[in-house]
Amino acid sequence: MSRRAATFAGLTAALGVLAVLSLMAGRVWVPFGAWMDQTDPRWPIIFDLRLPRTLLALFVGAALGMSGAAMQGYTRNPLADPGSLGVSSMAAFGAVLTLYLGQGAQAPWVISVAGMAGALAAVLLLLALAGRASGVVTFVLSGVILNTMAGAGVALALSLAPNPWAVNEIVNWIMGSLADRSADELALAAPFMVLGCVALMFTAPALDALTLGETGARSLGVDLPRTRLILAVGVALAAGASVAVTGVIGFVGLIVPHLLRPVVGARPGGLLLPSALGGAVLVLAADIAVRLVPGANEVKLGVAMAALGGPFFFALLMQMRRRIAG
Repeated sequence: MSRRAATFAGLTAALGVLAVLSLMAGRVWVPFGAWMDQTDPRWPIIFDLRLPRTLLALFVGAALGMSGAAMQGYTRNPLADPGSLGVSSMAAFGAVLTLYLGQGAQAPWVISVAGMAGALAAVLLLLALAGRASGVVTFVLSGVILNTMAGAGVALALSLAPNPWAVNEIVNWIMGSLADRSADELALAAPFMVLGCVALMFTAPALDALTLGETGARSLGVDLPRTRLILAVGVALAAGASVAVTGVIGFVGLIVPHLLRPVVGARPGGLLLPSALGGAVLVLAADIAVRLVPGANEVKLGVAMAALGGPFFFALLMQMRRRIAG
């Protein structure tokens, strides 16, 4: 068995084990025997609360992981990621606007649409910048600008929120969480995340060709404007829909491709599907961990991922700095 096939098998097995553990773990542990007995008082905990949460973690992780791999492949920049480059923050800002205006409470689908619109605007700005300069510093600074703009908008909405409900909802979006998500949120966001991932898969040949540079890709018949549009729509659908139902969960798209690239190879198109599986494994494992942390309240998933991703991002920057200096 090749190393790539072994990686797929390992990720799939880990996903299955974590999915079962996610249905069991929490403030109340539910053994396997309670799954088949509808008269057991713990049965609704599994199928009404934990099953939608588990499936949503899988979809969100896969969408963010693949989005990060696609953005890194297109920009040929190892720091590209929906979170670090402001895509998730802009998506959250779009969702927060609907909560501030009260439209999200009246029609929940508006939150998803606004989140995807914010993500699409961010991706288009970043890809326009990538056409002129693809240096690391340029992309980090552009991400800082987008994150600052989105953060300022969210802070303004928070300070001017018309009622405590709006304040609470906005804070939840900022911190990111899978708690209390139901089948309604899953049904609302999952189709958009699936469509986004399918769109990103269509960019795989172009991403491989772009390793030769834009001139080399054009000589191979790659339509760069079309690829840019498909990538923008795919990331906007995948990341926007994720943020619209969970809030900002950062660093997934940054961490997963870097962990899998030495194992499955550096070919950008071949990294998309493994990154989706790896993202699902990472988010599901992190969601289980936050449920098991002792305390009166559950730790927000976005906070946990930031605690994990921050040091990883710093280590990556230091590694790149040593490589450039050497």
